[in-house]
Amino acid sequence: MTQDTPDSLIPYDDIVQDALRAVVGRVLRDIEAGGLPGDHHFYITFKTQAPDVVIPTHLIERFPDEMTIVLQHKYWDLKIGDAHFEVGLSFSGIPSHLYIPYSAITAFVDPAVDFALQFHVDAAVEEPGAHEAAQNDEAETSVSKDGQSSDGRGPDDSGSNVVNVDFGKRK
Repeated sequence: MTQDTPDSLIPYDDIVQDALRAVVGRVLRDIEAGGLPGDHHFYITFKTQAPDVVIPTHLIERFPDEMTIVLQHKYWDLKIGDAHFEVGLSFSGIPSHLYIPYSAITAFVDPAVDFALQFHVDAAVEEPGAHEAAQNDEAETSVSKDGQSSDGRGPDDSGSNVVNVDFGKRK
């Protein structure tokens, strides 16, 4: 008898990832209907080269692998679908429309309440390189309760509400 855990024929990791992405969709749907309550705002990081992502060419050139957007003061036309969301944001004064499937999201953070979800994205994209921090236009920079600036990087991994699920797929 072997002590190795057998490979599962049930894709638990994918099922859990889909369920957590549904949390993002539900939160965004509530925001679509009623706006952002209180101090809530979101940092959403996604793979720019993931299937079905549609963003302007100048953003792909600037963020060839991954980018973080901020939904706080200046966004418009938020539309929530079952498998994606769309939003208008301004980057260096240039209005842009983004179409982002939930499957492309790698992180969802609400620093107002120290909540974060992290996802893995299975994509045939090369190892990520360095990229600039998100710079969609904001009315102001907020500061979290612990005095850290919300500069698009989200909370560090020491946050108490970070959920990272990885069942360690075997290759």
